[in-house]
Amino acid sequence: MPLWLELLVRVVGVVAAFLILPLVVGQAEHKVMAHMQGRLGPMYAGGFHGWAQLIADGVKFVQKEDVTPREADRAVFRLAPVVALVPYLLALLVIPLGPNDLVGQPLDIGLFFVLAVVGVGVVAVLMSAWASANKYSLLGGIRGAAQLLGYELPLVLAAASVAMAAGTLSLPGIVEAWQPWWLLWQAPAMVVFFVAGLAEIRRPPFDMPIADSELVFGYMTEYTGLRFAFFLLAEYVGIVVIAALTTVLFLGGWQGPFGDDYLGWLWTLIKVFAASFVIIWFRVTYPRLREDQLQRLCWLVLVPVALGQLVLTAGVKLAIA
Repeated sequence: MPLWLELLVRVVGVVAAFLILPLVVGQAEHKVMAHMQGRLGPMYAGGFHGWAQLIADGVKFVQKEDVTPREADRAVFRLAPVVALVPYLLALLVIPLGPNDLVGQPLDIGLFFVLAVVGVGVVAVLMSAWASANKYSLLGGIRGAAQLLGYELPLVLAAASVAMAAGTLSLPGIVEAWQPWWLLWQAPAMVVFFVAGLAEIRRPPFDMPIADSELVFGYMTEYTGLRFAFFLLAEYVGIVVIAALTTVLFLGGWQGPFGDDYLGWLWTLIKVFAASFVIIWFRVTYPRLREDQLQRLCWLVLVPVALGQLVLTAGVKLAIA
C-alpha cells in the first residue's frame, strides 16, 4: 500500500472513531442514567427504548440560535469549543486499537504525547471563562484551572508507574509488556489514574467548574447551539480517551483471555466501553464534591498513593533486574 494511502486510511479511521465512539457513549449515558434514576423522558424519542434521543438532541442544538454576548471577546469566545475538542482528536491518533500497528500514528513517546495534549484542555476552559464576560463563567474557569492543574500531578505519576514497569513510553509497547498480574501490582496506580482522569474531563463528581446549582453552568453558561454541543462532544470524547488510556495502560489493551490477537480490536473496545460505563455509573451514584474536598482528595490522597506506587514499581524493577 502506498504511504499516502496508508496515512489517509489511518486518518480517516481516527476521525471516524472521533465522531462515532463519543456518540455511542452519549447514547449509552442517556439509557444508563434513565434506568438507574428512573428517568422516563429518554425512553420515548423515536419509539422503541427511545433510540432516537441522541438524534433529537442533535436537531435541538442545530435549531438553537448561536448567541455571542455583546461584551464578549468574540474571537476567543468562538474559538474555545474548538480548542476543547482538538486535543482529544490528537490523543486518539496515538492510542492503539489492536496489535500489528493498528494505531493512527505509533510514537515511541506516545504516553508523553497523550498526557501533554490532554492537558491543553485547561486552556479551553480559561478561554471560554474569560471571553464570556460573565462572572459565573469566570468563577467556573478559575475552579477549572485549579482542578485541572492539581490533578495533572497524580495523573502523570500514575501513568509513569506503569511506563516504568513496562520500560517504555510507547503505548503499544506498554500493552505488549503487560502481564495479568499487573492488575494487582498496578491496581493503586490504576485507581489514581482513573479518578484523576475523571477530574481532568470534569465529570461528576468532579464537575465543580460547571456546578449548575451554584454557577448556572460555569464556563459554558453563555454558550448556545452548536458551540455548546461542541463542549458536550468534547466531554464525551474525553470519556473515550480516559477509558482508552485506562485500558491500554492498566487492563492489557488488546490482550484477551484466549491469546487471539486477531480479535484484539474487539477486546480493546469491550474494555473501553466497560470503563466508560463505570464513568457513567459514577455520575449517577456520587454527589458533587466541595472545592475543599476536591483539593484534599488530590493532594492528601491521590498524590501520596501515586508516589508510593512509583517507589514500589522502582523497587520491584530493581529487584528483578
